[in-house]
Amino acid sequence: MKDDKITYLTDVALITCVVSTGRGDAVIAAARAMGAAGALVHHARGIGPRERLGLLGIAIEAEKDVVSILVATDSQDVVFEAVYRAADLHVPGAGMAYITPVERMATYIPREVLTTLAGQGDMP
Repeated sequence: MKDDKITYLTDVALITCVVSTGRGDAVIAAARAMGAAGALVHHARGIGPRERLGLLGIAIEAEKDVVSILVATDSQDVVFEAVYRAADLHVPGAGMAYITPVERMATYIPREVLTTLAGQGDMP
């Protein structure tokens, strides 16, 4: 019989970074170097003030990479700073990044990890 008990993780933050297409790989590499386990990248189209450069002031759609990274809240600041620097967000029009608190998250956690955490008194 399956164990139907859900284990929730609560000390989690979502870092989202929106950059020009092709820059997502650099963002992921920087986040992983700082300890992030992985990331999700999806492509999007956006319109901002800088895209109004086309013929007759008509808006030009810009292709973007949107990188989503789940991290522990105690490491969110170092990962965020690495993402900011890797994406060159200090340059006008390079993109943006933001952090969203995650109330709770659920995923598969191996039984061995749960047992170890329970033994330490840090059961999620």
